[in-house]
Amino acid sequence: MASSALKKLATGPPDARREEIIRLCSTGRVKEALHRRFRQCLWSEPGLFSHIFRACRALPLLRQLHAFAATSGAAADRFTANHLLLAYADLGDFLAARGLFDRIPKRNVMSWNILIGGYVKNGDLETARKLFDEMPARNVATWNAMVAGLTNSGLNEESLRFFLAMRREGMQPDEFGLGSLFRCCAGLRDVVSGRQVHSYVVRSGLDRDMCVGSSLAHMYMRCGFLRDGEAALRALPLLNIVSCNTIIAGRTQNGDSEGALEYFCMMRGAGVEANAITFVSAVSSCSDLAALAQGQQVHAQAIKAGVDKVVPVMTSLVHMYSRCGCLCDSERVCLGYSGTDLVLCSAMISAYGFHGHGQKAVGLFKQMIAGGAEPNEVTFLTLLYACSHSGLKDEGMSCFELMTNTCGLKPSVKHYTCIVDLLGRSGCLNEAEDLILSMPVQPDGVIWKTLLSACKIQKNFDMAERIAERVIELDPHDSASYVLLSNIRATSSRWEDVSKVRKTMREQNVRKEPGVSWVELKGQIHQFCTGDKSHSRQREIDECLEEMMTKIRQCGYAPDMSMVFHDMEDEEKEVSLAHHSEKLAIAFAFLSLPEGVPIRVMKNLRVCDDCHVAIKLMSKVTGREIVVRDVDTFDEELDSTMIIGMGFEKTQAEVALAAADGDPNVAIEILMSQQG
Repeated sequence: MASSALKKLATGPPDARREEIIRLCSTGRVKEALHRRFRQCLWSEPGLFSHIFRACRALPLLRQLHAFAATSGAAADRFTANHLLLAYADLGDFLAARGLFDRIPKRNVMSWNILIGGYVKNGDLETARKLFDEMPARNVATWNAMVAGLTNSGLNEESLRFFLAMRREGMQPDEFGLGSLFRCCAGLRDVVSGRQVHSYVVRSGLDRDMCVGSSLAHMYMRCGFLRDGEAALRALPLLNIVSCNTIIAGRTQNGDSEGALEYFCMMRGAGVEANAITFVSAVSSCSDLAALAQGQQVHAQAIKAGVDKVVPVMTSLVHMYSRCGCLCDSERVCLGYSGTDLVLCSAMISAYGFHGHGQKAVGLFKQMIAGGAEPNEVTFLTLLYACSHSGLKDEGMSCFELMTNTCGLKPSVKHYTCIVDLLGRSGCLNEAEDLILSMPVQPDGVIWKTLLSACKIQKNFDMAERIAERVIELDPHDSASYVLLSNIRATSSRWEDVSKVRKTMREQNVRKEPGVSWVELKGQIHQFCTGDKSHSRQREIDECLEEMMTKIRQCGYAPDMSMVFHDMEDEEKEVSLAHHSEKLAIAFAFLSLPEGVPIRVMKNLRVCDDCHVAIKLMSKVTGREIVVRDVDTFDEELDSTMIIGMGFEKTQAEVALAAADGDPNVAIEILMSQQG
């Protein structure tokens, strides 16, 4: 029947045969379009070869088609030759593309643009720039290709210079060029230039264009101007997934995770279907808040939407469950992927590091290598972190050697920070300091603070004083350095020196970040501060806490007075310790959550040693699972259900979003490409 239809078309009117060739090409049926019955039509109308070239997805076939077009004489037609050039560029055969380009007798702007665009897409900006400079005449599309290529490669300053040169030549940028330019300003965090371009957009009447408006909003949000960004989106004629993703990602990146989740719910209510990018941002917001219940709901919606097996979504889920203390759920998500994916494995290695399972992290790394995956800098960063927080000095040093010598990767200051932490925890303080002074990258404040913290742990107060001076000199407005130095001096009861540190902080207008703990109850976040009495159930909380402290004293608990870094009487110190924010949050959770439900508390600062011991005993005497996450590390105690933890680096899915400058259209390509 199909053969009969083809025969009928082949003998039918030329227009019918032409339309059938176009239809076959549009559905990828190139070989059928080349059937001998259609060849007379192709000989007589060379322009039809453009459809065949666009439909070709394999180089061997394209080369055969090239020969066929050359035999028929169609390749001599500039329009046809340009489409053949585009096909070679799209398939990455730039040797053939350049050869064809050089043979086109009368090249036009389109010929140049196709080759430049191909090199830009392939990341060869040097060759693209050389061709750009050789062009006899350029149009807006030429400039757009270069601006977009430079922006996508992170060369934002050069991209901005290209745009200014374009304006000097009298070119009027279109919506595509403006979209790239706003991403360029976002990458530079240059809101001043962004506002200038915004003014041009308003004068040009393009501020209601969906592409321009979304990129404009993204620029404002990346620069920290959420209201301006959302105002730009509200001005658009309709709400679509791109604009919604821009708002959600913008709020997440600017620390407004609650606002991101609110908008996610509003978007769903408005009938806009979420995609993979939406779920990555929503899950990341739940991760930042450690809101397990909300994270589970978003996970369920991702399953319903059919994107739960998309690697970036899986990666963000692994990260979220890990940060909420649910390592088993992280493992369950990871095991749901059938292959070996570098991004997903790196996230799981990071999760093991959060929970202090260094051996499992090393084991997964070896399994990943055996599966053929090639580790990158992020993979090694998560692995070194896992080793340092599990006390695996030998394994960590071996991994660092593997990274630098075998894999040939260049360590960043973050990798060296992990090694310093590893050495510091092992008591090798001098070796750690020597490493900082000799490493080939510039040390930052974080690596020195890591060494300072190790000095405190190892009680090497002389070195701590020296390192503290260096840290404060690097960043005189960072409260953490002053607090560490003050606590080190308080440990030795050097109260006059403690007063000097606090006086310096007042003079420098440096404020210590207050300790805050929070717990989620029925979708609401309840916050507690040390000594805070403002909660509506404060009397019940105090009574519950007093009862709990009595029970753990009977199990051998003794307040660790060294954890109070103020000159006061022991009785006052004991009262202060008993009312740390995490203890208040746990007491509230005992009062509010049903029996048997795990208690999950988050804290913005590190949990002190006294609270660590007290909470383990609370878990023991009540038989209740208690999970506390702080800014240090997950440490799972086998003799109880106490977990202490932190959030570390962003997942690679979030890195992909950042690499794409948060632009949903670009980010989705990067995120989806990670699956391969």
